[in-house]
Amino acid sequence: MAQTSPLPVRDGVNATRLRLPQSGPWTTVHEYVLETFGHIDHGGITARFEAGDVVDGDGAPLDTSTPLGACTALWYYRSVAGERPLPVTEEVLHEDEHLLVVDKPHFLPTTPAGRYVQESLLVRLRRRLELPDLVPAHRLDRGTAGLVLLSKRPETRGAYQTLFEDRAVSKSYECVSALPCGPDAPDDESLAARFPLQVRSRITKIKGQVTSERESYAVADSGRRPQDRRRPRRGKRRTAPVPGANASSRVELLDIGTSAAGRRTGRFRLTPHTGKTHQLRVHMAMLGLGILHDRFYPELLDDAEDDFDAPLQLLAQSLQFEDPLTGEPRRFTSSRSLAEAPAAPSTAVLTAASADEDPA
Repeated sequence: MAQTSPLPVRDGVNATRLRLPQSGPWTTVHEYVLETFGHIDHGGITARFEAGDVVDGDGAPLDTSTPLGACTALWYYRSVAGERPLPVTEEVLHEDEHLLVVDKPHFLPTTPAGRYVQESLLVRLRRRLELPDLVPAHRLDRGTAGLVLLSKRPETRGAYQTLFEDRAVSKSYECVSALPCGPDAPDDESLAARFPLQVRSRITKIKGQVTSERESYAVADSGRRPQDRRRPRRGKRRTAPVPGANASSRVELLDIGTSAAGRRTGRFRLTPHTGKTHQLRVHMAMLGLGILHDRFYPELLDDAEDDFDAPLQLLAQSLQFEDPLTGEPRRFTSSRSLAEAPAAPSTAVLTAASADEDPA
């Protein structure tokens, strides 16, 4: 059971809990924390203890002499020394008594992570709107722009979070990929004829590793639709892995053309039926159509400073669900667009799209 923080939200940031060993080669709690995390902010750790900003589960301050074993966990506020502002701005699209729907820009993390604390969507909104209880019902990767739904009230938060857990929210994304060029590249008609299509694969994410990985599986386990597997609402959760694909996405080609930067690009609609980490990015890379400016797939590039002129061309474009409190249908659409999208739609794509329409 999660422990309640003894500290309130401060400057938009929740206190963080750190479990402590009850014995070891350290005399004090301070010594243990310094040896474990001192490489991150050695002087800052000691300053926090001396200022009384580190507390136990009852909110009592711990100082540099508090012996190891005096408490099972400590609480503190995360901060980043010299955190630099990000030159991007979020936009509130909708607010009511229970919900906030925000259009997140590229490069802004949804929640505090790594070197970003104050420069996260959640902390920015808590401070700007004076909503200390604000919590996201789901998350977007830092590189992905688009819609994020946040809960304003603790008493109704679970209802909205359950929608995402139960896959009761219809989500659609858009992405832009560079298209093959050269004498062997398919023409617009041939490329358009490939879509729409369904991509299924098995994806795993190893803790501590930044990318997800594809896993092979037996032919006998293929053909299963992972989105049809539902977690039991009651009873024990499944612990044994289910064989076969565990990730499924629908990919539709919307436009082919030349981007403002002069690239031959395609704009795609992506509909995830499951929610594996980096699923859409992995699936586009599988098709040989890796999303433009993706530094993870198909190849992991060296870490580098953010290039704000080259954001990942992936956008969470729409959210649709039945409101769990009122039963009313809800639909939200991002007002953002992708900079590398084709300037004009191709006739080949329009023809293919018309042929694919249901006459009913």
